[in-house]
Amino acid sequence: QVQLVESGGGLVQAGGSLRLSCAASGRTFSSYVMGWFRQAPGKEREFVATITRSGGTTFYADAVKGRFTISRDNAKNTVFLQMNSLKAEDTAVYYCAAATRTWATMTRASYDYWGQGTQVTVSS
Repeated sequence: QVQLVESGGGLVQAGGSLRLSCAASGRTFSSYVMGWFRQAPGKEREFVATITRSGGTTFYADAVKGRFTISRDNAKNTVFLQMNSLKAEDTAVYYCAAATRTWATMTRASYDYWGQGTQVTVSS
């Protein structure tokens, strides 16, 4: 089992940047595929980015491709989401998630563990 705690959210102007972090408990962090999702008010939780266990491969939602970067530090049990060129439509609660899978997945139902979320608000 793993516990996930996100941090780094906040209020930023459009065009600005934020870096989210997700710290994981436990000694088997490198065995989990990690992902970031987000949920805006009144909307479904949606996929943002995922990264393989080694960190060698990443996938992104079209809406964030070229602006967001997911990365991980297995030695520090942490996954990151660097968000640049932020837009008002990026406003949401951002969640990190861990999946006990052998390959990265964009499917919300495939993730076994979730953090509590961190609010990102982008003012236009």
